[in-house]
Amino acid sequence: MFENKLFTALNISDNEGLKVFAKKTKIKIAKLKYYNNESIFPNDDDLTRILEVINISELEFKLKMGIFDSKIFQAISDHAKNITNIIESDLKKNNSKTEEYIPIFETALGKLYQEDSLSLIKSLEKQSVDLIFADPPFNLNKRYESNMNDKLTKEKYLEWTENWVLGCLELLKEGGSFFIWNLPSWNTHISSILNKYLTLRHWIAVDIKYNLPIPNSLYPSHYSLLYYTKGKKPNTFIQERLQLEICKRCGADIKDYGGYKNKLNTKGLTLPDVWRDISPVRHNKYKTRDSNQLPINLLERIISMASNEGDIVFDPFGGSGTTYIVSEVLNRRWIGSEIGPIDSIINRFEDIEFHRQQIIDIQNKKNILFTEEMRKIRKKNGYWLPETLKR
Repeated sequence: MFENKLFTALNISDNEGLKVFAKKTKIKIAKLKYYNNESIFPNDDDLTRILEVINISELEFKLKMGIFDSKIFQAISDHAKNITNIIESDLKKNNSKTEEYIPIFETALGKLYQEDSLSLIKSLEKQSVDLIFADPPFNLNKRYESNMNDKLTKEKYLEWTENWVLGCLELLKEGGSFFIWNLPSWNTHISSILNKYLTLRHWIAVDIKYNLPIPNSLYPSHYSLLYYTKGKKPNTFIQERLQLEICKRCGADIKDYGGYKNKLNTKGLTLPDVWRDISPVRHNKYKTRDSNQLPINLLERIISMASNEGDIVFDPFGGSGTTYIVSEVLNRRWIGSEIGPIDSIINRFEDIEFHRQQIIDIQNKKNILFTEEMRKIRKKNGYWLPETLKR
């Protein structure tokens, strides 16, 4: 807590110092901790009191906190040469020497490394990857098989996030696609990084409900999936279409399309930016580890939509290996990293035919308005079909 920028700027290094500062400024300790822990710039009267006590200007305080509004950015831009001369040597000190790593598991198409993702990213060839999918730790103090620290301060987590995101940007080809799966609260910060370098295609909301009681809050019912491209448009975008929403038992329409039925594409409905057909992996038949596991149909959709056979897919946070399994089945070359145990990933490759059949089943149910089974049910019960509308 005391390593965060606010308390560092205020020269607060322990609880005793915090109590003294709170007394001087007449700001409650809880509020000072809130500003510090959430990396939020102090508001209104609180800011005035703080500046009086530490005796610096608001501009200097903002610079110490890393808060840059448009006026500060403009001033930095106007004096870029002078500022570069001051900080360039410090930035060069942080450039660590890259190493070569040996994959611990390989297939004909892919390589899996048991390394820290930041280190591996620095070692890979720049502008060599067509598609990046990342599912980083959410910083929720969860237990992972790797025993990694998943409870950093907000500031440290965002600093680490910026490092791996910027590293991935260097790996991406022009026209390549970058997907990041995270909680909406973290992806707002990640968007602020990516918006400086890439083009936002979509903020995709993936509707996954766990139905847990959440007091004093709106129920968080979706994950955020960011979709960015390097350049104005992606090299690859393959349209996916969905089946019509109908009653699985009787075949009746769930949504009324009125007089627009004859205008529907016979290959299905255009995929929206809210995905309601992705379910968490709970059944032991499909689940391969204790921690959360990404669904096969999520990665099948992303990889099929944003890459071609032979393209290179990179996932810096392997987890259960879903990205690698789907890439292998879909004939994409892949590179992966997992800092924790990888036995469960390797075991999935030994059972790859099971996953291949899963993916075949997924693909057989998309890019059509109705399955053959559902067509028969609708015909039997007198509901419309594309050919009856044309007649």
